[in-house]
Amino acid sequence: MSRNPIKSLAGQTVVYGMGTIVPRLLNYLLVPVYTRIFQDQATYGQITELYAYVAFLLVLLTYGMETAFFRFAQKHSPSKIFNNATSSIILTTGIFVLFSTLFFNDFARWLHYDGNSSYILLVALIVAFDTIAAIPFAMLRKQNKARKFAIVRLVNVAVNLFLNFLTIIWFPEYFTKLGKILLGPETGLVVWVFISNLLASALSLGMLSETFRNFRFTISKEILKPMLQYAWPILIIGLAGMVNEMLDKILLKYLIPAEKQPMAQLGIYGANYKLGVLMTLFIQMFRYAAEPFFFAEAENKNAPELFARVMNYFVISGLIIFLGVTLFMDVFKLFIGPGYREGLHIVPIILMANLFNGIYYNLAIWYKLTDRTGSGAIIAVGGALMTIVLNFALIPPFGYYGAAWATLIVYLLMMLCSFFWGQRVYFIPYNSIRILVYFALALAVYHLCGMLNVQQVAIRLILNTLGLLLFSVLAFWIEACRNRLPARMENAGQ
Repeated sequence: MSRNPIKSLAGQTVVYGMGTIVPRLLNYLLVPVYTRIFQDQATYGQITELYAYVAFLLVLLTYGMETAFFRFAQKHSPSKIFNNATSSIILTTGIFVLFSTLFFNDFARWLHYDGNSSYILLVALIVAFDTIAAIPFAMLRKQNKARKFAIVRLVNVAVNLFLNFLTIIWFPEYFTKLGKILLGPETGLVVWVFISNLLASALSLGMLSETFRNFRFTISKEILKPMLQYAWPILIIGLAGMVNEMLDKILLKYLIPAEKQPMAQLGIYGANYKLGVLMTLFIQMFRYAAEPFFFAEAENKNAPELFARVMNYFVISGLIIFLGVTLFMDVFKLFIGPGYREGLHIVPIILMANLFNGIYYNLAIWYKLTDRTGSGAIIAVGGALMTIVLNFALIPPFGYYGAAWATLIVYLLMMLCSFFWGQRVYFIPYNSIRILVYFALALAVYHLCGMLNVQQVAIRLILNTLGLLLFSVLAFWIEACRNRLPARMENAGQ
């Protein structure tokens, strides 16, 4: 029986989803906890801001080595590539930890965390553990050890959840006192959020010890130099991506006037941004499965047609998630505390922005497969510059609402730029008209359900469910009909 690559990719996506979406969904349980325990919105604003820095640092310190690992492991001995990539990351991470340990008080002062400098050191250590684990996780994906990948991820989140519940829900008074004794009188309960994460990250790295069993610290110029040459544009792309995704959470504190309580607005924005988590999770688990899939299928003569079909199913799935969250907002809003729900109107904007970002990632195969990562860097840097301009233009007058719209505009323009540029370099017969039809159908269902304005929640949810089912059935019916058409034409010609 011939292998169906679409089903294979879907299967891998589901398995990696167990290691990505399930842990993230479990981690998502912390959002209602944080937004109720930390009723001061500014406190949750601190968590949002510091984890934005974590995202930036993880990209900086892995500097594109994960993608480079997959690319070069196709051509050379995977163990040699693993040794060199991991050695390089251990070396640079060690330097980062040294500087962080020596100067964390200075960093805390620059970021206005003078009384809580321990937060900065804890964040640096979390970043260090997660960075060193990056290539071992990539090796598991390369070896198709999706189950081991999922187990480590699940244990990480389970431990993190347990420690959060232990410290900030079950025994908050005890751990508040302990934090003040260990780290100073200004230390708040929020410090245990970072300590819990640090311990979970350390455990994850320990669980990857089997992957390190045959590791040898190796720095080979012949291997590492071309890897770094391939990876540096990926680093630029990653940093630019973090600017697009995280810069607003850093700038809000500085661009919103003090009288409008910027840290409180940041807390509201961060909590409602989390309601777009299902789209983010879908994209991330797809990425874990898709990157090795695209490289493996690239030599197939039917690869362009295959990649086009993948895009169709990706868009349909993303739009189902968009409708699933927006049409059931009465349910999803319960995941954040009442004090944060004034920001619910940004959720559809964030969901659509993330879907555009997912399509952009899907389109990005053209520069990865043709080794034109520099072209991808140009698009990413252009998007980052646009993000900076739009954030400075929209945040002061509109607050976090402006930040949400800036995100959507940037991802839309990057998606379009990548599409038109990529088609000239590596043509893929994307079904653009069909994809636009799917978007039109989804938006029509979304607006129609909103226009009904049914007051009874139960009836509203029933009607919205029918709307979601209508879109899903129509989209998959169109896809099935279109996929059968070429086969019929081929049979008719025989």
